[in-house]
Amino acid sequence: MEGKRKRGELRIYLGAAPGVGKTFAMLGEARRRRARGTDVVVGLVETHGRENTAALLDGLEQVPRRVDGELDVDALLEREPEVAVVDELAHTNATGSRNAKRWQDVEELLDAGIDVLSTVNVQHLESLNDVVERITGVRQGETVPDEVVRRAEQVELVDLTPEALRRRLAHGNVYAAHKIDAALGNYFRVGNLTALRELALLWVADQVDVALQRYRSEQSITDTWETRERVVVAISGGPESETLIRRARRIAARAGAELMVVHILRGDGLAGVSPQLVAGLRRVTEDVGATFHTVVGDDVPTALLDFARGVNATQLVLGTSRRSRLARVFDEGIGAATIQASGPIDVHMVTHDEARRGPRWRWGGVPRARTRKLLGWALAVLLPAVVTVIGLVWKDSLTLSTDLVGFFLATVVVALVGGYGPALATAFLGAGLLNFFFTAPYYSLAVATPANLVTLVAMVLVAVLVAVVVDRAARLAEQGARARTEAALLASYARTVLTSPFPLARLLEKVRENFGLESVALLERREGEWERVACVGPRPCAEPDDADVDVPVTADVHLALRGRAIPAADQRALEAAAGQALMALRQQRMAAETAEAQRRVETTELRTALLSAVGHDLRTPLTSIKAAIGSLRDADLRLSDEDVSELLETVEVSADRLTGLVDNLLDSSRLATGAVVPQLRAVTYDEVVARALAGIDERRTVSVDVAEHLPPVLADLGLLERVVANVIDNALRHGRLTPRRLVDVDGDGRIKVDEPEVAVRASAYGDRVELRVVDHGQGLPKNTADAVFAPFQRLGDRDAAPGIGLGLSVAKGFVDAMGGTITAEDTPGGGLTIVVSFPIAAATTA
Repeated sequence: MEGKRKRGELRIYLGAAPGVGKTFAMLGEARRRRARGTDVVVGLVETHGRENTAALLDGLEQVPRRVDGELDVDALLEREPEVAVVDELAHTNATGSRNAKRWQDVEELLDAGIDVLSTVNVQHLESLNDVVERITGVRQGETVPDEVVRRAEQVELVDLTPEALRRRLAHGNVYAAHKIDAALGNYFRVGNLTALRELALLWVADQVDVALQRYRSEQSITDTWETRERVVVAISGGPESETLIRRARRIAARAGAELMVVHILRGDGLAGVSPQLVAGLRRVTEDVGATFHTVVGDDVPTALLDFARGVNATQLVLGTSRRSRLARVFDEGIGAATIQASGPIDVHMVTHDEARRGPRWRWGGVPRARTRKLLGWALAVLLPAVVTVIGLVWKDSLTLSTDLVGFFLATVVVALVGGYGPALATAFLGAGLLNFFFTAPYYSLAVATPANLVTLVAMVLVAVLVAVVVDRAARLAEQGARARTEAALLASYARTVLTSPFPLARLLEKVRENFGLESVALLERREGEWERVACVGPRPCAEPDDADVDVPVTADVHLALRGRAIPAADQRALEAAAGQALMALRQQRMAAETAEAQRRVETTELRTALLSAVGHDLRTPLTSIKAAIGSLRDADLRLSDEDVSELLETVEVSADRLTGLVDNLLDSSRLATGAVVPQLRAVTYDEVVARALAGIDERRTVSVDVAEHLPPVLADLGLLERVVANVIDNALRHGRLTPRRLVDVDGDGRIKVDEPEVAVRASAYGDRVELRVVDHGQGLPKNTADAVFAPFQRLGDRDAAPGIGLGLSVAKGFVDAMGGTITAEDTPGGGLTIVVSFPIAAATTA
């Protein structure tokens, strides 16, 4: 059965600067692959008039460009080469192209299973675009997202020292003669090239660390090899946010750290960032390879540090304050407060252009409630005193009506700022000062005339009415701000449910993160008992009564929160999150039902494949047996002893094939039903290999190099013997080179097939012993190593090849049952190597 072609591999040649030889290196690799017999086609290469580069195109097949000079993706897809060469990954396509960027064209080729060789310069990486502009003074108009380059299977750095690159430039190997002097004096200065080289080295070093983490994950290595740092950058949504993200990306890259971008949502009037701006910052975050997080909290420093400690961050990046020095006298600002409470977390204060422009004021905005109250009480004392002082100093020039207007104005101002209490205090204080200093009898609080009493009552009424209006406006502003916060949260929750591969767990994690909780659990009542359907965080609740906050979704589904009490104003957002959690739960169960249905479909397909394969492989040996026996029984045929022996050998070989087929089918059935119970004991590979080879007719072609002094492994002798026999049999049947060489072995004219050897070797590695069965055949199609162990898979075989593809499947089942591992690797020089690994018996039982 032909293996299904998977996504192609991308190999990128990353240049530290233009002219270092990226395209030259890429074409060199293309020519090497072509020399090895690989089908290589050049889709598009920009030689820029460089003769040495153009010379490498000789002998390589090239697909003509489109009439507008762009890459002809359709022609490449129709040609279906194994490898396509596509230069300048960050290039912007001409107007009218179906993809805006060339890297999107490359994605189409990769999706079609075509491997791609491409190039990109470090200045075109999205995360480094702004720093390259500051270094070189040149803004790069073409960029490629970092994630596209990170997904490449291989990234090769093409590097030259600044001096060597400048020599290449001076010799005319990079640009035409009339451009050389300008290039040497501007972009290609030694300082610029040194900085670009350092950026490239640091970026590639970060990718090496990513590759190491991928290897650890694939090998299930849990031991700590090194400690990674985590960097958190806080953004406000202002114009400086993008600068902070990019700067934090570089800080994280130099430290080999994970980067998290956190946006603090406040429900008190400071959450007025447009959804479009947040979406743009989210895209920038994804482009630089970071993760975007949202946290709700009125106290920004506390919420920010709680988040940083929760994710074990080691570094925190903040922008410098926009506040003036005078403003920082009264309120130190978020940065200073965060630094004082940061503890062991290092805090980076990043300068930006907005720092010199002061805070952004919004029409309709109001100060925080607590600030308004404090300022209102201060003005309630200060303004009447100022009006009194002015009235006394200019007593001869001002009239009583002027003083009265002054106190009315003070009352209105305080009412606008502070509300009821400060306004009433201002009204009474102003009326008293007016009566004491400016009405007869002077310096007495006695109310001499009804007019004075009317004045006092009027000032109180003005204070109350203005305060009512201001208070209502403040409440509406806070409600609007909280509504914006809730809308942002709900949009985030909906996006999580719709796009995340694990929506329920991710949604609960977002709720825990947003509200600074210890744990969040979704509980469901079944048959009177509460059951945790999903949970995140330590000590999740087992029942709604255990929760600090219980949010009912339905009568039988509750969202249980532990960690702190949630203000009533946030309850609506929590109720909406609970509804989204119920939706995610139903979505998860529907996905499980779909997976079950898919499993049943695959089972049906498996049965169909079984019937097809067994039908063929049962018929073939049975037909051979029947024909041989019929010939032996035919009285009219006069058979020689040699003919009779050959027919009997045919019967025996066919019967052996049937026995092997039935054994594999029975073993596969036992594995499927869980009936395999291994009896583990110490066994040696040399004993196992000897027993396995005893039942193989072609054992003369197997070379064995298994030392007797190797330590024993913990396995079942009988099962391990079947494993080794199946693997060797698979290598003998499928590891043959074609065409095979025919030789006259004994000089008697009898021609025999010179079959390649299958090598069986064993070696100890750490606390395990590995057995390797190596053949030098055609090997496997690319990216099909895992599929080789699937049942009924005969990757690359002809339909008439013997066997039904159960040998390696049974071997893997037995190895898994015994606690070992079995993997497939490419044999250097061509072929397939199967590695069977088990722990040393002494190391396991000690």
